[in-house]
Amino acid sequence: MKAISQLRKGITGSLFFVVGAGLLSIGAEAPWSFTPLTEQAVPVVKNSAWPNTEIDAFILAKLESNQLQPSPKAGKRELLRRLHFTLTGLPPTAEEVAAFDPDKITETIEKLLTSPHYGERWGRHWLDLARYTDTTASWLDSTSSAFLYRDWVVDALNQDMPYDDFIKRQLATDLMPETPPIDNAAIGFLGLSPTYWKELQLPPEIIKTTVADEWEERIDAVGRTFLGITLACARCHDHKTDPITAEDYYAIAGVFASVKLASRPTIPEAEWRPIAKAREAVGKLEEQQKALKKKKPAPEDLDKQLAALTEKVDGIKMATPHYNVATVNGVEEAALFVTGKDDGKHGTKLDYHDGEARDLAMHKRGDPNNVGDIVPRRFLSAFPTEAGKPRPFTNGSGRLDLAHSLVDEAAPLTARVIVNRVWRHHLGRGIVGTPSEFGRAGEEPTHPELLNDLALRFIKNGWSLKWLHREILSSATWQQTSLATEAALRSDPGGKLYSHMPRRRLDVEVWRDAMLAATGELDPSIGGAPGDLESTSFVRRTIYGKVHRRDINKMLRLHDFPDPTAHSPARPETSTPLQQLFSLNSPFVIERSKALANRLTTAEPKTESRVDLAYRLLFQREPTATERSLGLEFLASGEPLERYTQVLLTGNEFLYLD
Repeated sequence: MKAISQLRKGITGSLFFVVGAGLLSIGAEAPWSFTPLTEQAVPVVKNSAWPNTEIDAFILAKLESNQLQPSPKAGKRELLRRLHFTLTGLPPTAEEVAAFDPDKITETIEKLLTSPHYGERWGRHWLDLARYTDTTASWLDSTSSAFLYRDWVVDALNQDMPYDDFIKRQLATDLMPETPPIDNAAIGFLGLSPTYWKELQLPPEIIKTTVADEWEERIDAVGRTFLGITLACARCHDHKTDPITAEDYYAIAGVFASVKLASRPTIPEAEWRPIAKAREAVGKLEEQQKALKKKKPAPEDLDKQLAALTEKVDGIKMATPHYNVATVNGVEEAALFVTGKDDGKHGTKLDYHDGEARDLAMHKRGDPNNVGDIVPRRFLSAFPTEAGKPRPFTNGSGRLDLAHSLVDEAAPLTARVIVNRVWRHHLGRGIVGTPSEFGRAGEEPTHPELLNDLALRFIKNGWSLKWLHREILSSATWQQTSLATEAALRSDPGGKLYSHMPRRRLDVEVWRDAMLAATGELDPSIGGAPGDLESTSFVRRTIYGKVHRRDINKMLRLHDFPDPTAHSPARPETSTPLQQLFSLNSPFVIERSKALANRLTTAEPKTESRVDLAYRLLFQREPTATERSLGLEFLASGEPLERYTQVLLTGNEFLYLD
């Protein structure tokens, strides 16, 4: 705390540094979250010995004003388990717990932040927001390379890519000359967007609505993910609670009307052009093959014709260097116009103007068939530039302009939103309880000064997420025990004042991965194509299991995995009979129980030693005398060892984190 006081020496007011001063022009109508970031004076607290960081001063000041004191520091086992699970999603070993020194916790934090498993843990958090999927409807273009976006996210987080750059690359890396083609995988944020069925035999009036719904989905995902604002609420009318107009909505919608989903190369454009041309030729030949096979009656020399076409296909592939180079799910510049067919027949034509952009007309009451004035593409009017007007989007579709606006004009809001998300994952609830609703319809922050302080320092520290992790995990607030005092349970039952750490259930991916770690089966390899989570022999981390947008794996679905069709800011925590039945009957759990039993049998010849080893592997501690006695009694009754290990793997201590 002394260092904090020296840092702030001489500061008597709350405002001496401002980020986003241009936001002042939006006036009193703006929600709190739209206002500039101002430097906050660190509160003076009575218990000056408790704070480790600035965070603690803000938390303790609120506790003391409510006649509360923080809970004691957690024990070293609880702290190390918490650190490992929160940063890597994997448990520590019993040996690591024994060697851990809580007084040197910063060294452990740094070690875990440099682990490649950090990116896997926090990458999954991001994929919830990005509505990630490996597989989608069969009638859509292939998503076989979707995993390249997942791997890009994991790698970007491991590298501690600045968050402002992280945003720009996911929206427009292909328009940034400083980024290599391999980064095109980042555009999967847009390229894996849900796509709706369009029956082109229907009239254009119907298809226009479907297309407008797709634009709304993209706007909603961008608005809620990066700004914590429900921009889609302004499709039919001005936003009811926030300073977002319908004109703002269509100014942004023009960006998404100027792109189309497309496979993007991972090599320089000059090398890609001949490959693209060759693939187009192969595609035409393969269509000819399909047509021949369907032809009735079949030609007498069908086999000969098919063989000739196959020979041409093989010849093109052989003659084209790097023909099979990976492509990624992304978007490219192309203005879309929905029109009637130009051949006089009934139906609809999706008319893409490659390389062009368009401005949209207002859709009155959200109806694309009832249009008003055209709205030039630009950023939101609530976030003007220094010139007093919203930034115009003049660079192609405007994706790059949009990305710059998110981290320039809207930087205070963007920073608040991501800081709150990280805080929520570490502390169990956000400073703002509605992580993707920072407008008036959402909750007010419980500690607005703390959120301002963290967001401002996050920007000043280069938008570094790892800096933010260090700051939060080093705090006395985060290191509290989960055992609340009686006073805290009375005054702060929901934990909004952070008088103690909440006990939390592990995410389904972490629970599954921890089972594999305990049995010694876990394959720790990083990245690559997804595997089948239905297979009991798939022992890679769950983030590498295949996610189907419309048919989610049973284990994931039963344990609160998010719906991949939509942005998911927070997972529910349910307890259902089906989860209990899963624990009893799941082939995966049964196989892990057998594997753990085999590991115990191989390592220890005596039953008592096997019970002790099971506790060290699963809970990183020795069993109590009662636990050991119960285990021995259970096994002495003739029950097989795998039934005992199944009880431990599905019990609360393994499923919950203190």
